[in-house]
Amino acid sequence: MPAKGGGVTGSLSNRIRRDIVEAGYHCGESAHFGGGLSIVDLLAVLYEKHLRFDKNDPLWSERDVFILSKGHGVLGYFATLKNIGLISSDCFRTFQKNGSDLIAHPVLNLPLGIESSNGSLGQGLSFGCGIALAAKKKLMGKRIYIMLGDGECNEGSVWEAAMFAAQYELDNLIAIIDVNGFQNDGPTAVVSNKANMAAKWSAFGWNTIEIDGHSTEQISNAYKYAENTTGKPTAIIANTIKGKGVSFMENNNEWHHNRLTEKNYLIAIDELENSSD
Repeated sequence: MPAKGGGVTGSLSNRIRRDIVEAGYHCGESAHFGGGLSIVDLLAVLYEKHLRFDKNDPLWSERDVFILSKGHGVLGYFATLKNIGLISSDCFRTFQKNGSDLIAHPVLNLPLGIESSNGSLGQGLSFGCGIALAAKKKLMGKRIYIMLGDGECNEGSVWEAAMFAAQYELDNLIAIIDVNGFQNDGPTAVVSNKANMAAKWSAFGWNTIEIDGHSTEQISNAYKYAENTTGKPTAIIANTIKGKGVSFMENNNEWHHNRLTEKNYLIAIDELENSSD
């Protein structure tokens, strides 16, 4: 069985954040920074310690599957795939360039480790349900991880899929909800009250655990909890900071989608290079 990884997650998270800033600046366009930075620790722990994959055989039939349903978090996703060896440095540098495989949202590309296309919100969980049900029917041991945003949970299709997953006891399905408190239109508490997110998932028949989405220990323990759960899918409610790691982006929704000036780029890189992470 291919190894899951073995480095130091804190260091990996910092490298991913630096790559997000580098790619977002050098693409010469506006990019989604805030929602990509908030999911970094969740992805670093997942890919380094829990997700079964083989970077030398990305189509390995027994691999676990990760689907980024909140497609605007793509910079965090691509930077993770680069740092675990599925996307080359040369390919990563083409982000949002003409002819690139790496654009502003994921486009299915299994050789690069990209398991699904995603544009409109609310699609990933339904897609993951289908893969999870097929895997159970085929008696395969693979797990399906879906990353959603808290704002994305306003979509009715999310709750239709949640009901389906509970009905078919998809205990190989793990939803990771990035609760960073913001969506494109503003704070989620104003747009659509996010209170009792854990209670909502529980009410739909899911095992639910709420964590600090930047604590590597809590993240890893939550994945272990999900891996050992039977009879129900699991929802991990991860409380995060939008723009985590760059001071002027943290909890600042102006950086949901924005363009870095050279001055701000240098500030961000300096902060990350001098981070204790």
